[in-house]
Amino acid sequence: MGSLSEGPRARRAVVRLATLTAAIASLVVLSACGGAKVGGGGSSKAAGSAAGRGTSSAAPVKKSCGTVSLADNPWVGYEADVAVMAYLAKTKLHCNVQIKHITEQVSWQGFASGQVDAILENWGHPDLVQKYIDQQHVAQDLGWNGLNGVIGWYVPPWMVQKYPDITNWKNLDKYASLFKTSESGGKGQLLDGDPSYVTNDAALVKNLHLNFKVVEGGSETALIQSFRSAQQNKKPLLAYFYSPQWFLNEVPLVKVNLPTYTAGCDSKPSKVACDYPAYKLNKVVSTKFANSGSPAFQLIKNFKWTNEGQNTVSKMIAVNKMSDDAAAKKYVDANPTIVQQWLQGT
Repeated sequence: MGSLSEGPRARRAVVRLATLTAAIASLVVLSACGGAKVGGGGSSKAAGSAAGRGTSSAAPVKKSCGTVSLADNPWVGYEADVAVMAYLAKTKLHCNVQIKHITEQVSWQGFASGQVDAILENWGHPDLVQKYIDQQHVAQDLGWNGLNGVIGWYVPPWMVQKYPDITNWKNLDKYASLFKTSESGGKGQLLDGDPSYVTNDAALVKNLHLNFKVVEGGSETALIQSFRSAQQNKKPLLAYFYSPQWFLNEVPLVKVNLPTYTAGCDSKPSKVACDYPAYKLNKVVSTKFANSGSPAFQLIKNFKWTNEGQNTVSKMIAVNKMSDDAAAKKYVDANPTIVQQWLQGT
């Protein structure tokens, strides 16, 4: 009798066990399917975490940054631009950054050759804009970088104190003899900087009929040292200079007032007889880079800072002798809100 009573219990136990086994198997299959969907090819750990939050679609995968080639033109303000953009591209976007130490004109040629992705600080160049943006379509204007540029002729402060009318260009010839040097051939010297810089100086001297000769100083460093020496030693100096530039905080150079700039007065370089325009400095990128989907493109598109910001970083590099990365890091750490705006959408 006992064997008859145990038989049904045993059969029911077997049925329950089979049912439980089937249920567990179903859960395993469902879990595996859910993991594959949520994880989007990721690890099972990531998939499980997403499933636990009730997520049913994969997190977007950011596009790899790859290599970014930045032109670095020969003045420390531009170097400051490159320093902060390169540092963020490397540390936040994991880009391979190539920095090309080349002149302004060669930078534009790099758009056509594929060797340059971005110019971070462009000073006009309407002829290059026409060629590479309007005609060849290998480059694009990416907008204002936040910097206001000024180019002009400057004298050290001591000269204005002693000769108050020297800031009027019409009075320059009266003082031409003060500026004579061994290189100016009996005329007053107008000292220029790097020969690659934007300049109308030779045409200005000719068309304003000034008794001066343009002499190339060779570099930004040479210009700064010449002005520093002129102020310290009370030596006459008339020279090309520009803003933004950290040195203006050390020696407040005074700009000479040339004939007022009007639209089109500089359209023919050989006929220029007016001051330089005010520049809203802009960024230019290659069309290929703009269409690449690189997060570095968005970083550069967002990049906008101030003359003061640039001067802060360039002084760290030029005066404090910090490396570009160290100067950039110090600025980035001190300005998280600005940096976050640059990184939006990357």
